[in-house]
Amino acid sequence: MRSDKHNRAPFPLTLAATGGLLFLHLPLLLIFAYAFTTEDKSFQWPPPGFTTRWLAVTWARPDVWQALTLSLQVASIATAFALVLGTLCAAALSRARFFGQEAITLLVILPIALPGIVTGIALRSAFGMMNIPFSFWTIVLGHATFCIVVVYNNAVARFRRMSPSLVEASYDLGANGFQTFRHVILPNIGTALLAGGMLAFALSFDEVIVTTFTAGQQQTLPIWMLEELIRPHERPVTNVVAMAVVLVTLIPILGAYYLTRDGAETAGSGK
Repeated sequence: MRSDKHNRAPFPLTLAATGGLLFLHLPLLLIFAYAFTTEDKSFQWPPPGFTTRWLAVTWARPDVWQALTLSLQVASIATAFALVLGTLCAAALSRARFFGQEAITLLVILPIALPGIVTGIALRSAFGMMNIPFSFWTIVLGHATFCIVVVYNNAVARFRRMSPSLVEASYDLGANGFQTFRHVILPNIGTALLAGGMLAFALSFDEVIVTTFTAGQQQTLPIWMLEELIRPHERPVTNVVAMAVVLVTLIPILGAYYLTRDGAETAGSGK
């Protein structure tokens, strides 16, 4: 049996990993610190003082609530579309073998591989060509393009791990298609779908680039934050909202991680 000493990572590797983690997460701590600063025009370090009044100011801002409501609605509906379409794509491509399957698989995952600005320009051009006015639904369609991929990646991995004999046994025992899906397939892929839905919701909730090209005059919460940074009025309010976004998106991401940590079904689901 190897000792714990041999299982430890080399000190330079540990130091590099620690430095990388600090580089990634220290800026997030600054957001939390500046959300409680007494300075309202610029950021100083260390903050001249701490106050909680910006929480009340943010709570009373109607523009924040409008942007938050729009983001939650868009993320919820885009996730619902993604769960249906992503699951159907995963079921078809994991169970069937046909000519051109790899090409179709590439087309399904392409939206998440492309830069967001390319997807945004493509969607804006398509909406303009079809004379579709920018609205709530154009934002939903834009977000659904990459949310489908997140759900697909989770579902297809779980479908491939599920034995086809389970479905065959269900049919042999007299179950119809709906009963087989409800009692056999759904219990086996349920956690993967839940994880994919959580990740899709988190990605949609904080999407900026695609939203910029598909929102028109509407403001989701990330777009509101971007405009507030460009033309600041009360800087700490932006940091309070950013702190809330971190907390809102952290919950589904952690939930998705714990639901799928025992397998590889979330592989490739990042954006």
